[in-house]
Amino acid sequence: MSKFPLTHTELMQQAPALFTQEPHFKVSQKYHFIPTIDIINEITASNWYPTSVQQSSVKDVAKEGYQRHLVRFRHFDDLLNPKENAVELLLFNSHDRTTAFSISAGIYRFVCANGLVIADSVFESYKIKHLGDRENDVQTAIANITALKPKLEYKISSFESIQLSYSEKESFAKSAIPLRFDEHLEINPTDLLIPHREADKRDDLYTTLNVIQENLLRGNIKGFNKETGRRFTSKEVTSISRDVDVNQGLWDIAERIASIKEPNLALAA
Repeated sequence: MSKFPLTHTELMQQAPALFTQEPHFKVSQKYHFIPTIDIINEITASNWYPTSVQQSSVKDVAKEGYQRHLVRFRHFDDLLNPKENAVELLLFNSHDRTTAFSISAGIYRFVCANGLVIADSVFESYKIKHLGDRENDVQTAIANITALKPKLEYKISSFESIQLSYSEKESFAKSAIPLRFDEHLEINPTDLLIPHREADKRDDLYTTLNVIQENLLRGNIKGFNKETGRRFTSKEVTSISRDVDVNQGLWDIAERIASIKEPNLALAA
């Protein structure tokens, strides 16, 4: 994650699929192709700047340049005055119809370089239509995320104010296990609560959320397969879709915990 906006040259180096100028040959002729770089330029014109990009690897070489990709944007205000947490705009797309063109909200936490994705319970992703006029879709999504930004910043502060007992943290971890591991894989939930830096040795809901997220996504969690009896060590999650699913699930669990612990802090987004 860059502290400064990525240039077109850097975007090209990290994710060439952003600059693809035609859809995959297997898509319908009715498919209204939208080059991702055009949307990036449109979002940038609305004061959100690209700071991170990722594209999926492909097994079929014919899909190279058309695969799923993710661009994260940060608002000009947060680039000018960096904070510990920044609300982000996330753009998802592919050029082979495997991924819906959509814009969502996210949060970037600088202390551990983690990027959270807001659950649909808080913010519904905006699908950008490949068929028909897409300009209004894009502008609507940008406007809604911009309006949501201060509410999400308040929600982070609310999560930080909610203190959890160890048993409550353990319950959070237990609830998070199915987001990453299948039912036949067993791990110790307390392993998900191990912080990796001094700043994370805290008991608030937001820190706990981030510690669990980091352990789920970065891997190195030991467990065993109940069907085979074999032990395993989890690997880092590199799939864009799996990363998003885990992040959204964690945020949703945190929302439920907040509504139980501090109902008055519940924020209608």
